Amino acid sequence: MIIEKYKDQIEILRGWLQINQHLPQNIDDQNLSKFLFSSDYSIEKAKNLMEICFRLRRDMPEIFSNRDPKNEEIQNIFGTVDYLPLPVLTKEKYKLFIYRLRDPNPDRFVYADSLKAFFMVADLRMYTDFEESEGEIPIFDMAGMSLKHITKVNLSILRKYMTYTQEAHPVRLRAIHVVNVPTFLDKCVSLVKPFIKSDVSQLIHYHTPNSNTLNDFIPKELLPIQYGGSLCDINDLAAKWREKIMENRDFFLDKSRWEINEAKLKTKSDKFGGDNGNYGVVGSFRTLNID
Repeated sequence: MIIEKYKDQIEILRGWLQINQHLPQNIDDQNLSKFLFSSDYSIEKAKNLMEICFRLRRDMPEIFSNRDPKNEEIQNIFGTVDYLPLPVLTKEKYKLFIYRLRDPNPDRFVYADSLKAFFMVADLRMYTDFEESEGEIPIFDMAGMSLKHITKVNLSILRKYMTYTQEAHPVRLRAIHVVNVPTFLDKCVSLVKPFIKSDVSQLIHYHTPNSNTLNDFIPKELLPIQYGGSLCDINDLAAKWREKIMENRDFFLDKSRWEINEAKLKTKSDKFGGDNGNYGVVGSFRTLNID
């Protein structure tokens, strides 16, 4: 297991955490190993990644606060969007993840809540998933997505999300697949493109509806039956993860795992984006022309 293989490095990180009391102290070995893996097992890079990770989380309350699974908002979004880690790794030992609308009604879609739920699943995976994967491949299914969904995307929150996923989220992206792309994809891409690093944009593959091009990259046997595979039923998998989130409510409510101790910070003016938390973008996609 990865934890045993890098036990000495994990212990060094734990000692560093004890010195840096402003950071969350209740971080288990499994999570520490993820930071090491994402940093090419460089202890110094892992330290820096952890600092960035938890400082950004502090500065993104729209995404990382009020994460009680019993909250009505959380219950709604898990009934609206599926976040599904698939149970079998690829032959390269990559982890597959499907993100899709369960309910296409845009009135139920709340963008900030959708990101909050996304990272709840991601955090729980870091805590409970002991598979030694070599990276991740998310599959974003745009079936049911409309321009009305896009108009609900707040640009400031989008930029924060893109910053966190590219700078602070302890995973290695190997590819990104976008399936069932809509006719208005160009509008989405033009708005998101300014926030995407060039090396990340090169990982993205687009697949039109009713095409089989996804299988050029991912074998059918690794996909749910709803995607032409035989691995599992996506509805059963979604129910399993919703139940798992509820069973681990205490995990999300335990602030010692997530929050920076402001009283122990050496400096107070280190909020990402400046003292006012301004990420440089305001507004939303509501200015899109919807015909």
